[in-house]
Amino acid sequence: MKIGIIGFPQTGKKTLFRLLCGGGGASAEQGDFGKAIVGFADIKDGRFDKLVKMYSPKKEARARIDIALLPTIEKESISTGKIFSDILDVDALCHIVRAFRDDAVYHVEGSVDPKRDIGLVNSELILHDMVFIEKRIEKIELDIKKRKKDDSLDKERALFLRLKERINKEIPLRLMDFSEEEGKLLKNYPLITLKEFLIVLNVSDKDLKDDTLLEGIKKHCAASKIDAIQISAKAEEEIAELDTQEERDEFLRELSIKEPALNMLTGLCLKTLGLISFFTTGPDEVRQWLLKRSSSAPRAAGVIHSDLERGFIRAEVVKYKDLMELGGEEGVRKAGKFYIKGKDYIVEDGDILNIRFNV
Repeated sequence: MKIGIIGFPQTGKKTLFRLLCGGGGASAEQGDFGKAIVGFADIKDGRFDKLVKMYSPKKEARARIDIALLPTIEKESISTGKIFSDILDVDALCHIVRAFRDDAVYHVEGSVDPKRDIGLVNSELILHDMVFIEKRIEKIELDIKKRKKDDSLDKERALFLRLKERINKEIPLRLMDFSEEEGKLLKNYPLITLKEFLIVLNVSDKDLKDDTLLEGIKKHCAASKIDAIQISAKAEEEIAELDTQEERDEFLRELSIKEPALNMLTGLCLKTLGLISFFTTGPDEVRQWLLKRSSSAPRAAGVIHSDLERGFIRAEVVKYKDLMELGGEEGVRKAGKFYIKGKDYIVEDGDILNIRFNV
């Protein structure tokens, strides 16, 4: 699963990409920024850290998600369509919006106005889909005229007419409900507003304690199924450059920050992608895995290895909360909270699984 970072120039996209990816992949300074740059980000999850502390494993492995730093949204990238072709390669979009004021850093629109910038980007994405839908309807209708009878074309035409009705009202397509058959069909087409979307407000460090703007943006975007978070890329960069964890913790306390925004952001990325975390634990390894929400235990087994899904017998399940509250697996068993689940079990976020299988 891949999330794409988009935004106007001078919004902090490169800084955020560097912070998220660290050493994970290409540098934001490498190559021509006229093309996407891809790296990966470790998922920052406090539960994983506590499990590592509990088991002291020989090996530990965090889950990761792919991050793509997409070309800056400018008139040239929009007119050539380059930005849209790069967007199609990701599963969700993260729009970095400038909310900090700095006279030394220019703004492409001449002033700092987060709501305006969010609206401009959303309008461009909707316009892209509007143009494609109209062209696709024209093509379908030409094909219908050439053939006497084709139920599949009639169904597709009806579907695209529904899309046109919604997109002409500037409603993102992700807000629509589709049948399984329609969903499979739409995967074949470059419809950007079907993708999940989140907004990152890049504020100054002195504005971190004030969430007035953030709450206003959340309220403004709620109807479009867009979540938002507020960070200070500059402050996060300063924290990352400190030598010790003690120094980083002290910096966070000075800013009254309970948790680094990057930790919260990677969690929000998972939510946007529709993913949850589950864990496998033991003295040899503690590992975090990612899974599509509402997936079954055999599907989780398949994330670990295809043989486990193919030969799935049962899943032994421990709830993370129970493990922490009861002090370990022995306490969980004594409390009767060690569960045996079959193929119908839907894995929940934070589950600790041990898969029994036979192939």
